[in-house]
Amino acid sequence: MLDSHRHMGLSFRQLRLFEAIGDLKSVRRASEECSLSQPAVTQALAKLEEQVGAALVDRRASGSYLNELGEIFHARVKRFFEQTEGAVVESGAASTSVAARPIVNRLTRSQIRTLTSTVEHGSFDAAAEALGISAASLQRAARDLEGNLRVSLFYRTAAGMLVSPQGARFGRKMKLALREIDWGIEEVEAARGRASQRMVIGSMPFGGSVLLASVLDDFLRKRPQADIHILSDSASEMARRLLAGDVDLIIGLVQEMETTELVSEPLAQTPYSVVVRRGHPLTQKGRVTLAELAQGEWVIGTAGSNRRNCFDRLFSGLDTPPAQIATCTTPIIRQLLERSNRLTLMTTYELLYADGNLRALPFGPILPAPSIGITMRANWMPTKLHTEFINLIRAHVAVGPTPLRRAS
Repeated sequence: MLDSHRHMGLSFRQLRLFEAIGDLKSVRRASEECSLSQPAVTQALAKLEEQVGAALVDRRASGSYLNELGEIFHARVKRFFEQTEGAVVESGAASTSVAARPIVNRLTRSQIRTLTSTVEHGSFDAAAEALGISAASLQRAARDLEGNLRVSLFYRTAAGMLVSPQGARFGRKMKLALREIDWGIEEVEAARGRASQRMVIGSMPFGGSVLLASVLDDFLRKRPQADIHILSDSASEMARRLLAGDVDLIIGLVQEMETTELVSEPLAQTPYSVVVRRGHPLTQKGRVTLAELAQGEWVIGTAGSNRRNCFDRLFSGLDTPPAQIATCTTPIIRQLLERSNRLTLMTTYELLYADGNLRALPFGPILPAPSIGITMRANWMPTKLHTEFINLIRAHVAVGPTPLRRAS
């Protein structure tokens, strides 16, 4: 497996020089563009290629041209600088990307590391300890960063130096920008057949985990070297992790993700049903009324979840049924239902893959019907591995053994 922080050995100057060589197709012109000597640019390129572990540029009499691996890495480097310039503009340090460029050229890895580490660990002292450097060194880098941006990113409290909300936003943007370099290195290694690629998938309760489990074996047969990590949590926590770059994409109910920074691709509608255990007294009825549902004890979703909102709408204006347990953990809910006469709401997709001990009551329809799908960052460029996985998810929903309606 690749080190997930290989980008840490590459300086921003090396990356800028490589970007210029790829854009201008010439070491000489890149040296003029960056105001460095040709030998310095050549040396920086050689060091970058050594650190990446692959030749990226073909030198010819007519110029210097990116090879196949160079094209892969160059695309990620350009995205790194585009996102960094965008973060600088958003911070208020510049009004346009053009104005942000010279500011970005002054930034150093140590300055950005100071910010991202302080955001991650909560304080200068904790960040310094995690990085293995003195708090004084960290504070110097912080002052240099603020001096370059001319924007306040930190503030002093009785507990020490902390990151301001503006600093936290800039740090999150920079963390995402640096992920582009990680992905670029991974894509180069994968293209050479030398290493696995890491993929971090967020799995939403009720449907996301079911859909994910149904395709993983097929995917791993096609990509046996894939290194897959799966995280599962509430909708709000998954959205936070996705925005922070800790998760690459999320599988689950798309209505639970509402932010302009995220985009969702609905794949199929998966309406809610009222679900009980096999043999539950209400399964003997031809039609169940809302009044009968209100008399039972429920297992409901956690506050803010799509499932909880649907439950609240279902009994709006009525006495709320007893519900001592709120959870979105599927195995717990199944155990609770199978051992009692409790009721819950469950999506069609989840019920389809249940073990046969649960039944949907003849009640409905329950509207609005949510959709299961994929949620990603709005400006994300998936790697080839991500794209293959997303396409497999799409194909599985389209042809799988589901009674679902394709999302419009």
